[in-house]
Amino acid sequence: MITTGIIGGSGYTAGELIRILMFHPHATIDFVYSTTNAGKPLSVAHHDLLGDIEMNFTDTVNPNVNVVFLCLGHGKSKSFLEQNQFASHTKIIDLGNDFRLTKDKEFDSKSFVYGLPELNKAAIKNAQFIANPGCFATAIQLALLPLAKAGILTTDVHINATTGSTGAGVTPSETTHFSWRSNNMSHYKAFEHQHLGEINQTIHQLQAEYTNELIFVPNRGDFARGIFATLYTTIEENLEDVVAKYETYYQDQPFVTVTTAGINMKQVVQTNKCIISLMKKGNRLLITSVIDNLTKGASGQAIQNMNLMFGLDETTGLHLKPSGF
Repeated sequence: MITTGIIGGSGYTAGELIRILMFHPHATIDFVYSTTNAGKPLSVAHHDLLGDIEMNFTDTVNPNVNVVFLCLGHGKSKSFLEQNQFASHTKIIDLGNDFRLTKDKEFDSKSFVYGLPELNKAAIKNAQFIANPGCFATAIQLALLPLAKAGILTTDVHINATTGSTGAGVTPSETTHFSWRSNNMSHYKAFEHQHLGEINQTIHQLQAEYTNELIFVPNRGDFARGIFATLYTTIEENLEDVVAKYETYYQDQPFVTVTTAGINMKQVVQTNKCIISLMKKGNRLLITSVIDNLTKGASGQAIQNMNLMFGLDETTGLHLKPSGF
């Protein structure tokens, strides 16, 4: 069995990791680290676990576990790793943004691989340290990878994406408070969201000569979980050829489905799936990409990476069905 440890155990991504790992046939949870809840049952922070798991939070780590998931706030993973040492065999999967960019991937003799399986699967299989992608970044990159791989991105890409309130983390704030969020919508960090760095990095990995702009407007939605992203750009090829490129790119990627039908977010919520819909009007290609921000956009993808790192089928423990009603 793969022994796992979770750091930053009180947040949404940690809760999602626990829920999936509880039923993973080849993994077991060794500890869940939280300084604020040490000694208390996991169900104190994750109420849906009441009656399902008898384990308490701890403020100590087992340095010999097989894999550690870092679910800390952005910018805090480096300081944690500076203060806590793990065994030479321990694999580390960081769900924060500390190591996602090429300029940040080397840290304290560790070299982090960007953990988007549909892009870097071979490297992930041989990696010891993984930088898990951001949630918006996952949805947007999966929408664009086949175009970049084919070298047919030639104009700006306009992106509008809406995320649920869990994307803002578990700590309450003005824009996650129910009375503000309910029946409301707003944008934030327009044209400068932090995930643009990793998205641009990926596009240039596949299409180095791309010099146009990704114009991204992120929105806060009146729902808890999920991302609904629409992108449009100019593509001269007909729709049938574009669809063929997407289907070829994703033919060996079990969590991505390509369609020309209309799609909705409920088709993926609480799963590790991404569904991509393609339509064309004139020379404009519209791409719709939907994921669950906590699963494929965070914890599910982290477990997908763990599976690859340990030589398991990448779908192990991730056969999750959405609820359409």
